[in-house]
Amino acid sequence: MAQSTQLHVVTGKGGTGKTTVAAALAMSLAGQGKKVLLCEVEGRQGIAQLFDVPPLPYEERKIAVGLGGGEVYALAIDPEAALLEYLAMYYRLGRAGKALDKFGIIDFATTIAPGVRDVLLTGKVYEAARRRTGGRFTYDAVIMDAPPTGRITRFLNVNSEVAGLAKVGPIRRQADSIMEMMRAPETRVHLVTVLEEMPVQETIDGIAELTSERLPVGHVILNLVRPSVLSGVSQKALAAGSVRPAEVASVLAAIGLERDVTVAEALIAEGEAHLERQRLQDAQREILDDCGRPLVELPLLSDGIDLGALFELAEQLGDLR
Repeated sequence: MAQSTQLHVVTGKGGTGKTTVAAALAMSLAGQGKKVLLCEVEGRQGIAQLFDVPPLPYEERKIAVGLGGGEVYALAIDPEAALLEYLAMYYRLGRAGKALDKFGIIDFATTIAPGVRDVLLTGKVYEAARRRTGGRFTYDAVIMDAPPTGRITRFLNVNSEVAGLAKVGPIRRQADSIMEMMRAPETRVHLVTVLEEMPVQETIDGIAELTSERLPVGHVILNLVRPSVLSGVSQKALAAGSVRPAEVASVLAAIGLERDVTVAEALIAEGEAHLERQRLQDAQREILDDCGRPLVELPLLSDGIDLGALFELAEQLGDLR
C-alpha cells in the first residue's frame, strides 16, 4: 500500500516570514525528489511573488523543480471557487451553482458562516492530499501556507467550527474527514517565529492551543536570525564599556580612513546596539529551548528573498520530513 501523503501546515505571526518558510520547505522536499503541492489559503498571492510567476489561478500549476529532481506545484485556494466545486461534487449543481454565484449567494454564504469557509479551504487541501493517480498518491507532500498563529487552531479545528451549522450531511462528513487527516501521524503543524518577545509568546501560546486540540505540532522555525558580526574580544570590550572613541579613530586612520572621532562614536554606538540585539535574541531562544519542540534556525539573508535564497534556506530544512 502506498504511503500516505505528508501534510505540512506552516503558520506564524504576521511578519515572521511563514510564506517564505513554506516555499523553502517545498523546495527542500523537492530536493529529495518528492512531488510537492504548495497551497495558500489567504488570497495574498505570496507564493507567486516569491517564485516570480504570474498570479496563481484556482488550479494546480508547476512552478519549480528541486535540485533532486522533485517538482513543486502551487495552488491558490479561493473559497468561492471551492464552494462551487463542492456544490458540483456533492449536489450536482453545475450551472445552477454558477447562477448562485452571479447573485452573490456564494460570497454571502462564506461570509456569514466562516466555519463553512474554513471547511472549504481545508477541504480542498484534504482532496489534494488524498487524491490518487495510477494507484498511488498524486503528491508525496502537501504544504499549506496557513493563517497566522493566533487563528490557526480555530482554522484547523473545523469540527467545532461547523458543529452549530451542520449536525449531519455532506458538510459534517467533510469536516469529520478533514479532522481525521489533521490529527493523522503524517500531519505536522510547524510554527514560524522571529526571536522577539511578542512572536515568541504567540508561538508558545500556539503550541499549547494546538496540543490541547490534539493537533500534531512539528518544528518551531526561528526565522530571520541575525548572526553576530563581532568577535568575542569586541563583545567583551563593548559590554565592559572599555572601547574609547580615540582608539577607534586611530584604527580608522591606520587602515587609511579619516581620523574622525564622531564617526568612531557612531561605530561604537552601533556596536552596542548590535550587542543588545544579540542579547535579546539569545534570551528569546532560551525561552523556546523549553517549548518541547525541535527548533530549526534560518538566517537573515541580507540580499532579500529570491529563488536562489529559497534554495539556500531549503538546505536548512532537511529535517522537516
